[in-house]
Amino acid sequence: MKKWMLVVLFLALGIGFQHTVAKEEAVVRPKAIGKLILKGEYERVYRQTSEEFRKEISLEDFMELSNKFNIGVKKYKLVSDLPLAPEIKEYIWLDQTGTKGISAAVEKDGTIAGLGFVLLEKFASDRFFTKYQYEMPFKGRWFTYWGGTNVLQNYHYEFDIQRYAYDFVKMKRGMTYKGDPLKNESYFAFGKPVLAPLGGTVVETENGVRDNIPGEMNEDEPLGNTVIIQHANGEYSVLAHFKQGSVKVKKGDKVRTGQLLGECGNSGNSSEAHIHFQVSSSPEVFEGKSIRIQFKNGKEPVRGETVRN
Repeated sequence: MKKWMLVVLFLALGIGFQHTVAKEEAVVRPKAIGKLILKGEYERVYRQTSEEFRKEISLEDFMELSNKFNIGVKKYKLVSDLPLAPEIKEYIWLDQTGTKGISAAVEKDGTIAGLGFVLLEKFASDRFFTKYQYEMPFKGRWFTYWGGTNVLQNYHYEFDIQRYAYDFVKMKRGMTYKGDPLKNESYFAFGKPVLAPLGGTVVETENGVRDNIPGEMNEDEPLGNTVIIQHANGEYSVLAHFKQGSVKVKKGDKVRTGQLLGECGNSGNSSEAHIHFQVSSSPEVFEGKSIRIQFKNGKEPVRGETVRN
């Protein structure tokens, strides 16, 4: 799973530095940041940012930037909040059109370590869904690390070959692992069953790519160990990053919905164990286009949501 490069989206990020929240007035609650920015309470928000943030942008520039960004905005809706680390959470707001987004990284003591204003591109393909309804490729509770129809919630969205892809992890108490972070076995998702989201015919598998050391990625074999299933109407389920040697099916096999395909792993262009799932218009993933998935439960998970199946 590719980690979000916060330094690209945020004006500054001062995680790990010592700083103190302003005491002159009530501490800004993280979930209220979007509302306060819309109300023009820029100085109040700014005073709660980290020292490192304030070194990067002055209050005057921050106010000017915020004021311009607010033009045409009627409301900022909080659409996700999730832990980025034990001591910091990310919050995302979208405006009423879905074309403007605010992202904030807030430390446990309330310090705003990063704050970004992002113009969000939308694509016409958002209107079209898969013809079939799909199940989640797992059982139990999984956390949506990437998912949604904008780049703040889903880094895949920028690229049409993976625009509507999902990355799912297992999370407990805000963490995806316990123990040594450099061991795959420490990650809650590693080795968990990956299931067929819809019945069909297996048209491609890969089973021999080694699992990465967490934090490292194999860009030469980006999908890692993979299962691709053909359905009718030109739809193909693509499931990637399986644990090496765990894939249970082979090319030509007929599979049913919910059938075991293999185990969650950390192979390919992946930084930690997770399930990558998308529906493509071609079995050649890098030649096809990602299709927005219609799920049987009628829901469409986004970044920060826990999915139960």
